[in-house]
Amino acid sequence: MKQFSTIDWIVFIGYVIIIVFVGLWVSRKKKGEQRTSQDYFLAGRSLPWWAIGATLIAANISAEHFIAMSGSGYAIGLAIAAYEWIAAVTLIFVAKYFLPVFIEKGIFTMPQFLTQRYDKSVSTCFAVFWILVYIFVNMTAVIYLGALAMERIIGIPLIYGIIGFSTFSALYSLWGGMKAVAWTDVINVCVLIFGGLVTTAFALNAISDGNGVIAGFGELLHKAPQKFHMIIEKGTLFAPDGKGGLKDAFSDLPGLGVVLGSMWLTNLSFWGFNQFIIQRGLAGKTLKEAQLGVVFAGYMKLLIPLLVVIPGIAVFALGAKLGKSDEAYPWLIRNIVPVGVTGLSFAAIAAAAVSALSSIVNSTSTIFTIDIYKGFINKNASEKQMVRVGMITALTALLISTIVAPKLQSLDQAYQYIQEYTGFIYPGEFLIFFCGLFWRKASTRAALVTAIITIPLGMLFKILFPGMPFILRIGYVFILLSFVMVGLSLLDKSQNTNNIFDKESAKKGINTGIRIVALAMLVGIVAGFFVQPLKNMALEAIYVPIMMFILTGLILILNNTQKKMNVKAILIEKGLFKTSMTFNIAAIGICGILALLYTIFW
Repeated sequence: MKQFSTIDWIVFIGYVIIIVFVGLWVSRKKKGEQRTSQDYFLAGRSLPWWAIGATLIAANISAEHFIAMSGSGYAIGLAIAAYEWIAAVTLIFVAKYFLPVFIEKGIFTMPQFLTQRYDKSVSTCFAVFWILVYIFVNMTAVIYLGALAMERIIGIPLIYGIIGFSTFSALYSLWGGMKAVAWTDVINVCVLIFGGLVTTAFALNAISDGNGVIAGFGELLHKAPQKFHMIIEKGTLFAPDGKGGLKDAFSDLPGLGVVLGSMWLTNLSFWGFNQFIIQRGLAGKTLKEAQLGVVFAGYMKLLIPLLVVIPGIAVFALGAKLGKSDEAYPWLIRNIVPVGVTGLSFAAIAAAAVSALSSIVNSTSTIFTIDIYKGFINKNASEKQMVRVGMITALTALLISTIVAPKLQSLDQAYQYIQEYTGFIYPGEFLIFFCGLFWRKASTRAALVTAIITIPLGMLFKILFPGMPFILRIGYVFILLSFVMVGLSLLDKSQNTNNIFDKESAKKGINTGIRIVALAMLVGIVAGFFVQPLKNMALEAIYVPIMMFILTGLILILNNTQKKMNVKAILIEKGLFKTSMTFNIAAIGICGILALLYTIFW
């Protein structure tokens, strides 16, 4: 095992200096110029498509990928890549159907949209939810995993690593806001992709005994064939449980449930309604730039498993004996990557960690400042006051997460922890936003009840069915909440006004809705005959997309038949969802590549 050499320190420290300098440089202001809240929270809505794509990936890819997803690659295999590959297709839907509405509304935050569509009670619920999740789940996990890498690779004690990553992020993101975060993310993405590819190349070369990357990949397929299945059947693959024993990998990635079930729900919620993600799209120069940026991020998502999952499988194939699965990537850097390149590899991890951390910090401060401070505490807050409160909030969030981060040391696969605990909010979040966007009758009362019971219902399912994979549990909660959201909205007679539609478009909408509902119900009936025989493959997860299609069909029917609609309903203008030829070709390309990948690694 080698030490972190002088040249490695030079590479890493050089990267830190560049990031801090660029962050402060791009966020500088001229003498006498006052920074506005739009500058601080949305980078002045000035980002081009390539910067949007880069900052989206930088905000998403963090130490949880390099450390935790590699750990899941070591423990489970390529199946964990489903989170990345399905997200690539999800981004197409987000760019085409969600972004146009959000940008047209001119919003800064997701709670702001909820205030416009429902009321402050609903938006405040989610503002509080998001702030808590960002601080106690996302930020703490990113800081912990970055510090874990620093401890395993450099030998710096965990607590000093935690303080170091928090300080690194604070140096430029607190002062510079979204502009500093976005433009440094462009550099961070280049570093994390290049550094990740180099690390993967050395890992594959080591497996082939120096015969090259292609030979190494072929040898990896030969040495660990069980790690290259996207669909895991119950009882066929066992992974460390973090307590010295083994658990069925099915509990984390339940067979067909990964492809057919709640993975779509969680991805749509994460990419479509998550503040620190969608905020990048809202900062675009134009809608077209934002859409191209999002689909560009989709292509990079297809690449991510090569950077983080394959190295984890390589560590398994090399016979490494680890205390925890999440030690796979640090082991690879310590034992395989040569001196000089180690600094680059660690810089890639640091780039991923600090960019994601800075993004979440900025979004946390955005939500608190816009939705809590200006919404309740100081409704007449000046631009200067809002920027100052944003800085104070960001610093406070960083301090809290820094204190909490060491508590995560007992986890074996932190990636699964993040997915499970953020997943408690996704079923209700998806329903409230989706219905708010597209269903004219969706009511404030229904949205509020759905928001309040989402997490308790998820916790109840976890208590009653402790052995149920959390991906399946999310799906069942979503189906139950769908009845709550639809039923209460139909019963609610308050805040109603006359519905607006013309007969010709209404007829088309009704017919399309009927076809969607009929087809979804037919698939559901046929699937019912195979659910029990394919219990070990979790075929029952198919009822989540079936419910999503039924909900979509019902919305089309009800929008064009009901005489009344909610007074705050959104009327979608004709042509709003029209996209450019470049976007359409790029979207088809993502779908084609994904189909090929699943065909090869099914």
